[in-house]
Formats: sequence, C-alpha cells, structure tokens
Amino acid sequence: MHLTFLGAAGTVTGSRFLLEQDGRRLLVDCGLFQGIKSLRRRNWRPFEVPAEEIDAVVLTHAHIDHSGWLPRLVREGFTGPVWCTPGTADLCEILLPDSAHLQEEDAATANRRGSSRHHPALPLFDATDARRALSLLRTAAFGTAFEPTAGFSCTFNPVGHIIGAATVHVAGATGSVGFTGDVGRPDDPLLGSPEPMPACDHLVTESTYGDRRHPATDPAELLGSVIRATVEKGGSVVVPTFAVGRAQLLLHVLAELRDKGGLEGVDVALDSPMAIAASEVLVAHRDHHHLPDSTLQRMFHGVQLCGDPDSSRALARRERPQVILSASGMASGGRVLHHLERLLPDERNAVVFSGYQAAGTRGASLVGGAGEVKIFGRYVPVRASVHVLDGLSAHADYAELCDWLERSDLTPSGVSIVHGEPAGADGLRRRLHDRFDWDAVVRDHGERVRI
Repeated sequence: MHLTFLGAAGTVTGSRFLLEQDGRRLLVDCGLFQGIKSLRRRNWRPFEVPAEEIDAVVLTHAHIDHSGWLPRLVREGFTGPVWCTPGTADLCEILLPDSAHLQEEDAATANRRGSSRHHPALPLFDATDARRALSLLRTAAFGTAFEPTAGFSCTFNPVGHIIGAATVHVAGATGSVGFTGDVGRPDDPLLGSPEPMPACDHLVTESTYGDRRHPATDPAELLGSVIRATVEKGGSVVVPTFAVGRAQLLLHVLAELRDKGGLEGVDVALDSPMAIAASEVLVAHRDHHHLPDSTLQRMFHGVQLCGDPDSSRALARRERPQVILSASGMASGGRVLHHLERLLPDERNAVVFSGYQAAGTRGASLVGGAGEVKIFGRYVPVRASVHVLDGLSAHADYAELCDWLERSDLTPSGVSIVHGEPAGADGLRRRLHDRFDWDAVVRDHGERVRI
C-alpha cells in the first residue's frame, strides 16, 4: 500500500491523501486550498491522477478545506462513492452548494468588472457539480467498519472539532493508516472530548497548533469586555464567524454573558444563512453533542436570525448598539464584508476575530494592523478597533494533541505530519520525538511513502 500527500502538506488547507493498493485508489479528504493566491491556484490544476480512476473518497469532516474540492473532482470525472458520517453528510448538504454559489458569484463579478485574465471567467465548479457530489454521499456510523472499495476497510471514530468529525482508520492488505483529521479540544463545551484513536501502523496527524498553546484566559470575559467598551462609545461589534462550529460556540458564549447580565440593551444577530442551517444540524444531532435542551434554548434566545438579504440589510439601519455574527470567518467573502465596509471607518466600532486567519486573507491583514483593506474593489480605512479572541479554537493545541495521542496508546512504525504551517508542523515533529520517541516526518506536497 502506498500513501501520497496531495494536499495539506506544507500548509493547513487542501487536505487530500491518496492510498493505492492492488490497482485500487482511495482518497481520504478532498479539500479546497485557501489563503494566498499561489495556494488557491492549486484548485485549478487537474488532479494528480485521473479523477475517473479514483474508486472512492472518505471524508474526515465537512469543513471546506477537507471536503470543498469534491464538486471539482466530480466535474473532472469522479463517479464513485463518498463515505462520511451522517453529521458530515448533513453539513456537506449546506456547505457544498454554498461554496458553489460563491464560485459562481466570483466568476460573475469578474466578468462584470473585466478583472479576470480569462474571458469569460468561469467558476471552479457550479451548483450542478455540487448536487452531483452530494448524490454520491454514503454514510457510516461511528465505530462501524465499512468497505469503501475492494481491499480497504475503514472505521470512523469521534474526534470532536465539529458535528460529524472523525478520525479515519484504514486497513489494507499490508498495514493500516490512521488519519487524525482535525482534532477537537478536551472538554469542548459543545461536543465533548475526542475519543482515543485505534492502533495503526502509520499515523497521519494534523499540526495546526503544533507550536502553540491556547491561552488560559477566559474568552467570554474578553468578548464581554470588548462589547461593553464598544457599547459605551455607542458603537457596534462585528464578529467574522466560521459558520460551522464557531458560530454555534459563540452563541453559547454570548448566552453565558447574557445570563451574567453582560449584554443588557445589546441586540445580537446571526447574519449567515449557512450558520443558521448549521445550528439546526447541531440541534438535530443529539448523539454528537451533550447539550441539554435548556442550554440550546438559551443559545438562541433573543438572537435575531437573518436568513434573507432584507433582514441582513436592515441591520445597517439599526441605530442602537448591536453584536453581529456574520460569515466568513476570515473576512474573505460573504455578508460580513458589507458590515465591515460600513463599520470599519468608525472608531466607535469593534471587530473581533475568533479563529485562525490564513495568510493572504482579509482577516489576516486586519489582525496584522492594516490601515486599510480592500472591499468590493475599493480601499476602506480601518479606524475601528480590531481584537483577536483566543481560546475558542476548535483545534487541539500541541499539548492537548499529545495528551490525546498518549491516551490512544499508539505505537506506529511511521508518523507523517500534515495540515500545518511550516513552523507548526516542525514544532509538533520535535515534540512527538521528545515525548514518544517517534521519528515523525513533515511531509512535502506530492511525497509518496510505502505502508
């Protein structure tokens, strides 16, 4: 069995790993590259092997950097099954059509403005490709072995992070490979701790926070202090929000603040149809979370859900202070851009980022102290205060990841490190050697190993 690293090698996005055995090809994850232009351009390259020669795909979870290239793979000729957990399937039903819509909108905008080198500009994939990809989804429950294609046996196990997220254990004729996917945090307030990973011969692990610890500060206290200071000035707070996972966690934090009297007189709006739909998935999958009905009700009590453009535009006409959660989380597109365009020039307002900002994104520029950012073709001055809300990440940091690996009691003969920036990946490599005496290797794009 051979394993080739076709994404998330040297970067945190574009998760794609190809397993080959006896003429069969299994792709684990099929993610979209995000961030700087050189990475995004990889999305347009033909896949390294003909799409029609891939027998099956297995997804660790639904985030776009793990599932978002599926419609393009289908467009290139893939027709096999796509295996995932039921929770992942439900989220893909939301994420993939939305991603296709954004692709189509970007192409239409480029054609209107003549800003593309291609005439006409075309989307990477469209709504038809997304629907065809969704028709290929097949589900398997946690802990139940399934055969995605001849010669491979797979099992999903819960790993926290978001609804449906799983480690993937793949057994073949010559050995087994364990893929961590994205590992959640211990004692996550929504999903609980990741379950131990089954034993495997070769481990493929993420390293997003491979050189960082999460701060011990309470993110609710920090968010509360920003809201109070902003409201006192008569301003509003906009929180660029990842629609899946982070939006729901922020609603939980805001509910706690409201219970403590920290949001009196402040309106809260969730301005993201995708985040609203993802919240419904959270409520529906009671087997994936441990929240009682009373907590779920508190999370949404008094929150304005803006599912249509009119309700979104109405937020701009509201004169009193408000907190707006709106996608996207890196301010790379979506409704949040309209709010940033309006609020950034006023020093009374505040912007709060609650997650990782990839290099090259508008969010990274704002967090880095940019004096102006380009929105809808023009530069907008940044006078609002910009804050980073650490402690809400859905990724385990290096200490939490190592503790989880120790609880999993693994003794792999090989370890591959992926899904991290160079510093994070190398930091985790050193820590795995020091703690477990593992000779882990940070993988390069296109590298191939034998299992």
